Amino acid sequence: MKIEILHFDSCPTYRVTGETLRQVLAEEGLEADIELVAVNSDEEARRLRFPGSPTIRVDGRDLFPTPEREDWRLVCRVYTTPDTKYAYIMAHYAKDYKA
Repeated sequence: MKIEILHFDSCPTYRVTGETLRQVLAEEGLEADIELVAVNSDEEARRLRFPGSPTIRVDGRDLFPTPEREDWRLVCRVYTTPDTKYAYIMAHYAKDYKA
């Protein structure tokens, strides 16, 4: 399993996301390397179809898919859950979306 966290440095919640994913993997008894992928420009964001930082991809698939759009750019991503909105993934939601 290949896990990538796409991010840019001005939106630092990717660090919490990485810690959460490591916690979930350990609790589920799964092993995987987590690769941090820096997205440094709007051009890269368009090429990677980057919906915002952080974005979690497992084997190339976004765990929380977003609709297709024209405006791929560097933005902080907000995850909407039944409870509220978060700038990073809570552990119980990451477990719900494991591959």
